[in-house]
Amino acid sequence: MIGMMTRLEAQVLLKAGHTQADVARRLKISERSVRAIGHEAAVAPESLLAAPPGRGRPSKVEAFRNRIAELLKEEPKLLSLEIVRRMRLQGYDGRKSAMYALIAALRPAETRPLVRFEGVAGEFAQHDFGHVDVRFRNGSVKRTHFFASRLKYSRDVRVTIVENEQVESLIRAQMEHYAAWGGVPLLSVYDRPKTIVLRWSKDGAVTDWNSTFAAVMLELGVGIELCWPARGQEKGSVENLVGWVKGSFFKVRRFWDDADLREQLAEWHVEVNTRRPCRATGVIPAERMIEERERLRPLKVAPGDLALRVPIYVGPTATVLHDTHVYSMDADAIGIAGTLYLYPNRVRIIAGKFSADHPRLWGRGERSILPEHRASMVAAVSGKRAKRYLKRQQLLDLGQAAYDYVTEIVHRRPRAWIADVERLHALLQRHGAEAMRQAFQLGLAQNAFGAEYVAHFLDDRFGPRPIGEVAR
Repeated sequence: MIGMMTRLEAQVLLKAGHTQADVARRLKISERSVRAIGHEAAVAPESLLAAPPGRGRPSKVEAFRNRIAELLKEEPKLLSLEIVRRMRLQGYDGRKSAMYALIAALRPAETRPLVRFEGVAGEFAQHDFGHVDVRFRNGSVKRTHFFASRLKYSRDVRVTIVENEQVESLIRAQMEHYAAWGGVPLLSVYDRPKTIVLRWSKDGAVTDWNSTFAAVMLELGVGIELCWPARGQEKGSVENLVGWVKGSFFKVRRFWDDADLREQLAEWHVEVNTRRPCRATGVIPAERMIEERERLRPLKVAPGDLALRVPIYVGPTATVLHDTHVYSMDADAIGIAGTLYLYPNRVRIIAGKFSADHPRLWGRGERSILPEHRASMVAAVSGKRAKRYLKRQQLLDLGQAAYDYVTEIVHRRPRAWIADVERLHALLQRHGAEAMRQAFQLGLAQNAFGAEYVAHFLDDRFGPRPIGEVAR
């Protein structure tokens, strides 16, 4: 059967002068059908809105429509399964799916009143992650992640560019915002809890918090409130925070590069917090901030001194693995569980009575091995052969250049490489990993293999000399 819309299209095309063959081709119907439609009465546009005529046998479930409607009027929350059971007792013998569809259509929709609230001074701060694709003036596009915070009373807003939307980025940025405000509020409200909440029940009750986040908030003494999906009215703010930041800053400005973006972001903070009246309150946030700052509680720890606590275990190689990074420990700490304290720029590990401080690593797979830990591992190994291979492995762990250089020594000096390894390991303990990597790279570049060449490169204060001069 050809539908009314197709018939109308055919009549319009024929009236416009198209041939029957052309209309048939366009609408994918036969020319015979086109000729028949051409002789029909014009299709009225309003007929397209009419419900199509019923087809096939009459619906069994329609006979029970009024009874179901009355039942739901008396008991709006009655389970659909129970309604089907009662209709079966009254003679319904059709499919359950048809009955469920009718129940869903007739059940009164549950509506909730729109409730918004405003916080008093020093009570609430709203936080959220956001991201936006920034197009720079050179045509390149970069996805930029940011973390936004806003005090609900004064409407003072802070935005920090972050690398990702993980829990540490949230905590570090939030600490910067607290420091900028000069204190912490009673409660922090989060729009998207997936970063800080691992599991929750269907009624919204949290069953498993992110332990790192929970420990920091307990240390700061800040309460937590969560605004769950599809309940935007619970935020208590007139504007959506992330949407407002995008519309007020990212989408109305143009940037040359990342540095220009950050510079303009600093200027924007001054503009929205100290010059522009807030659309919700009609007052410049800085004016209300005077009152709010008096109600904020002191920040218990400075942002740079805040350590995230991560449970760790010292492995069989006397190292601790965190986020693909390897940090060394004393050999006697092997097998002991402990805690890694993650600071913005350093790491402190405590396992039992043992502790170690390392610079924080950022590159994927990087290693920080302290000289005293190398020595303790060698001392803990029994047997000359085991010590020899452990020292060689510690050299190989320095990276690809070290691996290539030591491999060449082993194959070029199959009977003398042990002495080279002993001397190279001593040089490693004296000069450190980075200096050794540079010396290995220089040796590979000049095709000079042997501990004596590495020692020369490390001790030469005036730069490398030609190989012939080194040989002397």
